Amino acid sequence: MNAQTTSNAAVYSEKDADGVVTIWLDDPEASANTMNQRYIDAMGDVVDQLEKDIEARAVKGVVVASKKKTFFAGGDLVGIQKIRADQAHEAFDMVEKVKSQLRRLETCGVPVASAINGAALGGGLEITLATHYRVAVDDRSVKLGLPEVTLGLLPGGGGVTRTVRMFGLQSALMDWLLQGQQRDPKRALEKGLIHAVVATKDELLPAARAWVLENADDPEAAKQPWDREKFRLPGGAPSSPKLAAVLPSFPANLRKQLKGADYPAPRAIMSAAVEGAGVDLDTASRIESRYFATLVAGKNSKDMIQAFFFDMQALGAGSLRPKGVERSKAKKVGVLGAGMMGAGIAYACASRGVDVVLKDVSAENAQKGKDYSKKILDNKVSRSQMTQEAADEVLARITPTTDAADLKGCDVIVEAVFEDPELKAKVFAEAEQQVDEKTLLCSNTSTLPITGLAKGVTRPKDFIGLHFFSPVDKMKLVEIIVGEETSDETLARAIDLVQQIGKLPIVVNDSRGFFTSRVFGTYVLEGPAMLEEGIDPMSIDRAGTSAGFPTGPLALLDEVTLSLPRHIAEETKKAAAAEGAEVPEPAGLDVLATMLDEHDRPGRAAGKGFYDYADGKRGKLWPQLRETYTKSDVTTPYSDLQDRYRFAMAIDAARCFEEGVITSTAAANIGSIFGIGFPANTGGVARFIETYEGGMKGFVARANELADAYGERFRPSQWLTERANAGKGLVE
Repeated sequence: MNAQTTSNAAVYSEKDADGVVTIWLDDPEASANTMNQRYIDAMGDVVDQLEKDIEARAVKGVVVASKKKTFFAGGDLVGIQKIRADQAHEAFDMVEKVKSQLRRLETCGVPVASAINGAALGGGLEITLATHYRVAVDDRSVKLGLPEVTLGLLPGGGGVTRTVRMFGLQSALMDWLLQGQQRDPKRALEKGLIHAVVATKDELLPAARAWVLENADDPEAAKQPWDREKFRLPGGAPSSPKLAAVLPSFPANLRKQLKGADYPAPRAIMSAAVEGAGVDLDTASRIESRYFATLVAGKNSKDMIQAFFFDMQALGAGSLRPKGVERSKAKKVGVLGAGMMGAGIAYACASRGVDVVLKDVSAENAQKGKDYSKKILDNKVSRSQMTQEAADEVLARITPTTDAADLKGCDVIVEAVFEDPELKAKVFAEAEQQVDEKTLLCSNTSTLPITGLAKGVTRPKDFIGLHFFSPVDKMKLVEIIVGEETSDETLARAIDLVQQIGKLPIVVNDSRGFFTSRVFGTYVLEGPAMLEEGIDPMSIDRAGTSAGFPTGPLALLDEVTLSLPRHIAEETKKAAAAEGAEVPEPAGLDVLATMLDEHDRPGRAAGKGFYDYADGKRGKLWPQLRETYTKSDVTTPYSDLQDRYRFAMAIDAARCFEEGVITSTAAANIGSIFGIGFPANTGGVARFIETYEGGMKGFVARANELADAYGERFRPSQWLTERANAGKGLVE
């Protein structure tokens, strides 16, 4: 090997005796390659040298490869977060430089292959799209895709421009760009994103090198399809009659998917794709860069990057885990209660290689719990997402039983019975007789204080709350609740378990409703509060979805049943009275009482709530709702409706910080987005409070406006007001 560029750079090259140059991606100062300044400078040097060697006829072809576990991690998000609103021009120049290097690589005149040994997402995939041949190792853990939209960005390194030319406008948008899909190599091969897969990493470089040598004398192999003379855009250009006929439906469908919420990135992606499809590649690339620069300089991308990258990374790295506690791994978990939650927890454990004892009072119920997993697995097999053999292995790990003796040998007990303290104490008493003193004791509860439930076990220091979200197989979040006597070792083991089964843990301190259930209640109750004021019910729900919530509050109340918030309010009032305290009556309860007691409309399960239902599917709003509540003279500004939802949750979240229920902004952001549907485009509830226009001072001012107009529930506390005035955040 003859070194061409220095091997201590982030990108360097080596040329072998056959004239094949390998461009190595290997940032010496980071565990993963990103498009930082080190990459830009080094790639520029490598391409300069490559062009000189090609001109001297010393190169037959090129292979782009990585020496990291992942091929290339993507854009430099740390650097992107530093770009200010007035620096869009600098962002444009930066991304144009990156793309210029890749364009020079793909037009260098010799065949270029990429050997994809690990994940190639975002910028990493865009590097490979600038090569003529892409081969990846056939490993399902390897992911390929352009997920920038999930961070409020678009693929600015050529991802939009090239995928449109590879797949056509419609397929590129639907299959790769608008939802940021990630696929394993086999699926990427089927979709035409890559050209080949190999069984092992040892075969990867030889396969890429072999293709380069086989095509070294073919000038067409050294050209991208879009650089060939007879290239036509798959599916036609926007001006073609066939595409022009359906093009107007694109923005309408996007608006329908976003439900009117403010997500700039998908709109920018669609605009860049459509505009770029009607011009030459270089012009399309500049259009893409302009949209990218606008997004990078905007607030939305900053908010989403903070939540979906930095906050997620912090939680995944164990930022909330007590230090100095040895890592643990569960081998056998006992789940008490085989209802929907227990069955879901059993599946979550078994699908990650953990043996499960699923106990219920009847054999029929226990078997039904196991059948829940079978249904999920059968669906995966039918969609070719796993083999029948693998599905059978998962199912074999679940042992349904009525015999408590089968719990012997369990490392962890997870109770998932009805929300009744006496029942929970009873099943724990039975289980504790069978397990040893090292077994972790967990209660799956959404509202009951853990310290109180801990009185029903003999080892309160080993007792902790695990609040799973339904359906467990789809919801990644688990809220871990620490009781007054819960030990650090117990918390650490609970976090380890949650991560072991592929879930995302947040940690909160004990309180009725904890963090998520408590804050969630403020959103759903704001809907009936508005109804009581005379606001049209359709506006109430549409204001929720257009504010960024997945579902409007009235529709959501139908899902959880109208009786649940009333029951929680009653229990909260009783608990407060027992402590000699009073709690204000939540807004909206009178409407729920009328719907339940006078009209017998408890929600979707009964086929009637705020909406009518047929065969379990939501239909139109109950006609009598407007007749009963809507007032024609009510003219509440639509923006106020949207803000009332966001601020109702945010004010209560701030109280959770004030009371010490939650102490981590990362946990609050991720918990609010993944657990209770707080608008993802804000970056989460803590981010919404701290970076509101004008900062926390601006948030407090707007909250006071809402309180003056709609009620004291929006009034910021003295604690929050003082922190805002002092320029402090929610935590020290």
